[in-house]
Amino acid sequence: MAAVALLALASGVSAVSNTLASSQNNTNGSSFVWTISDTYAGNTFFDAFDFFTGPDPTNYTTKDFAFANGLAFVENGTVVMKGDNTSELQSGTFRNSVRISSQKLYNSGLFILDLNKAPWGCGVWPAWWTVGPNWPQGGEIDIIEGVHDNEHNQVTWHTGPNCTLSPNASFTGTVAVHGHPNVVCNGLADGNAGCAIIEWSRASYGPTFDAAGGGVFAMKWDDTGISVWSFYRALVPEDIQAGQPEPDTWGVPVAYLAPSLCNPMTNFVNHSIVFDITFCGDWAGNSYATSGCPGTCSDRLMDPANFVNASWSINHMKVYKRVTLSRPSNGSVSGGLSTTPVFGLILSCVTAIILSLGILSV
Repeated sequence: MAAVALLALASGVSAVSNTLASSQNNTNGSSFVWTISDTYAGNTFFDAFDFFTGPDPTNYTTKDFAFANGLAFVENGTVVMKGDNTSELQSGTFRNSVRISSQKLYNSGLFILDLNKAPWGCGVWPAWWTVGPNWPQGGEIDIIEGVHDNEHNQVTWHTGPNCTLSPNASFTGTVAVHGHPNVVCNGLADGNAGCAIIEWSRASYGPTFDAAGGGVFAMKWDDTGISVWSFYRALVPEDIQAGQPEPDTWGVPVAYLAPSLCNPMTNFVNHSIVFDITFCGDWAGNSYATSGCPGTCSDRLMDPANFVNASWSINHMKVYKRVTLSRPSNGSVSGGLSTTPVFGLILSCVTAIILSLGILSV
């Protein structure tokens, strides 16, 4: 009995030790971990979203229509959203597609999307993004976005007039240039270009990404800024796979909006999570003539065979929240196990059990 009790005690200490090893530090010296807040997956995925049906050059459908016509479904646990790739259209007719917005709103978090495929193709403009109210004052974060046959994902922020991208911050991507570097995030300036960073990897968007089996995108939004990472399927970090993400171990992000020139907590407020597949529209439509794609974007919409790759295939999306483990009592960083309430609780419980069994005495 004594051996069993002592083994339980050792296991408790080991578990707390592992938790502390994966914790990170706030700017005030307290430690924290990212813990799961919401999981969007499988047959319940669409229960947490509303279908957008507002006016747009794309004909976004209702939930009932999307499910009845194979534009949204769950198959063997995989969530699929797609644009119509079966209907022949007359010239000038908008093609059916899907846009959904999460019912829950967020003001920070770690957002991780595991997907097998993302939409692409001439005339196709997909995005995974978050957006707040009273656009652009509530902010917008475009995590996955591209058009046509692009090979590089573009991360973009749109805000009110109080936000600028620092080109000297640490990220591996390249600041987008449209006449001049896109560092002004104000959505009401520069034709709503926003401040944008283009990923260096050719496999972060388009056919190469899909051919490689997709991968994982992560966006961290807190008081230290807004960071985005992307990982090939073969290089997804073990901590993500284990559901215990440690962003501090992922290296330099592909895109980063530093808090020094843009307060991430006041410029981005009450965000819903959005997936969409747009056809033509402001970006894909206006850039079509220089994209290398054939004909015109409106003509492209007529043939369903042009949109066989316009679909999302999602394994799951998880949102984590930051939970504080300990706070320094004297302004210094806590370093010992005994300073952690979790450890103290486990130790007290295990000790009480041992004492009640008469194994130890005091």
